[in-house]
Amino acid sequence: MTIAIASTIHAVETIVQAVPVGTNLALTQLIWALMNGSFLASRGAIFPALAASGFSAEESRQSWSGLRYGAWEADDLLKPLQQYAQEQGEWSAHGYEGYEPVAVDWTTFWRPKLVGWPGKYYHGFSGRAEKGVGVGLIGKVGQIGEQRLVLLQKIVRADQDEEMSAKGLKAETLRQAAVLLAAQEVVVVDAGVRVVELQEASIARYVVRRAVNCTARRNYLPDPNATGRPLEYGEIVRPLARTRNGHEIPAARPDHVAAFAFDGRMIRTHSWHQLVRSEQKVAADNETFSLWVFFDPLFTTPLVVATPLLLQPQSIFCLYLDRWPIEQPPLVTKQLLGLQRQFVFAEENCWRLPELALIAGNLLTVQAALLPPMPTGFWDRFPKRTPGRLRRTLAHSPFPEEMLRSERLRKKAAVTDHLPKGIQAHRRKKADH
Repeated sequence: MTIAIASTIHAVETIVQAVPVGTNLALTQLIWALMNGSFLASRGAIFPALAASGFSAEESRQSWSGLRYGAWEADDLLKPLQQYAQEQGEWSAHGYEGYEPVAVDWTTFWRPKLVGWPGKYYHGFSGRAEKGVGVGLIGKVGQIGEQRLVLLQKIVRADQDEEMSAKGLKAETLRQAAVLLAAQEVVVVDAGVRVVELQEASIARYVVRRAVNCTARRNYLPDPNATGRPLEYGEIVRPLARTRNGHEIPAARPDHVAAFAFDGRMIRTHSWHQLVRSEQKVAADNETFSLWVFFDPLFTTPLVVATPLLLQPQSIFCLYLDRWPIEQPPLVTKQLLGLQRQFVFAEENCWRLPELALIAGNLLTVQAALLPPMPTGFWDRFPKRTPGRLRRTLAHSPFPEEMLRSERLRKKAAVTDHLPKGIQAHRRKKADH
C-alpha cells in the first residue's frame, strides 16, 4: 500500500510541475481528493470533498482558489501526463501497418439547474436537449502490460463565441484533432460523425463507423443512356441489403471479398473502393474513401466503416476497435470518482473542474495499470489492475505530504493580509461588477 501511495503522489507531483508555485500545491491537493473518491460522498461539492480528505479550512480555500484563479490550463497537465506514462517504460502505442490510432469522442457533464449556462446537448434518457458542460476528448491509444488504455492529448471546450451546441463542439474537436494529427496517426470515431464533417475538418486519415443503411456513390459515371439528360452522378453503392415498403433492395456487389482469423473466429469482409458521398457528383478532385463491412459471428449486425486508407481488412478492423478506450476516462470520472454531479457555479470553474476530473481519472487508470494488482479484501483472490481498486487503496490514506519531493511544490509566500477575505471579499467583488 505504501508503494502505491508513494508512486501515485509522485505521479501527481510530476504532472503539476509546470504550474506556478502555490497553484501547483493547490492542484495536487485537489487531484488527490479527486483520485481517492472523496467527491463521491460530497456529491460533487469541492469543500466537503477536501475536508473528507483531511485538509484544513485554509488548505481547502487555497485549493479552491487554485482551481478558480490559478494560471493553468488543461494542456499544462496533459503533456506531463503523457510524458510520465511513456517514461515508465511500459507504455507502447498501438500500430497497424505503420498507422497509430487516435480516438476522438465527446462527453457531457449535465447541469440542468445551472442558471444562465448556454450549452445544451442531447440527453439520451430524457430524449431532448439539456444544459450541460460538453467537452471533446482526443487521446492516443496504446497499452500498458496487458491493459489497453488511452492517454488524453487534448480536452476541447466548446467555442464560447458561438452557440455552445453539440454540432459546434463536434466541429471544434475535429479541427483540433486535425492540428494534432501526426503523419502516421489515424483519427478513429464512432457513428455520430459523418464523412463530410471529417473532410471539412481537413482530416486526411480516419476510420469512422457508418450506419447499416448508409450509401455512397462511385466516382465515375455509369454507361450513358441512349436518350435523356447526361448523367452527373455515379452508381449508388449499398453495402447491405434492406427492405423498404415490403420490397427488398439488394446490396451492391462488393469489389473484394476476404476473410481473416481474429481471436479464434473467422470474420468475413466485403469492401468497395474509390467512393464519394452520395450527394456528390463525379469529379476528379473528389476525396474518395472505401466502405468495409465486417461480418463477425459474435454479432448479428455487421460492422460498417468508412476509411480512405488502403490497408488489410484486419488492420481496419483493429483500428476501429481501438476507438473504445476513449470511453474509459469519462466512465471513471463520472461513475468511479463521483463527478457526474458538480456543485460549482462560476463560469471558469464549470469548465475547469470537469477538465481536472478527466485528467485525474486518466491518471488513476494509468497508475492502476503500472502498479501491482491491489486486492480489495481477502475475498478478492484474483485482483486486476483496475482504477477502482487503486481508488479504494488511496481512500484509506491521508494526504502524504511527507512524500512530496519537489521544492517547487509549496505554498506561495505572498503577502495577503491587506486583502479582504470571506464575505467582505464577496461583497467587494459584487460591488466592482
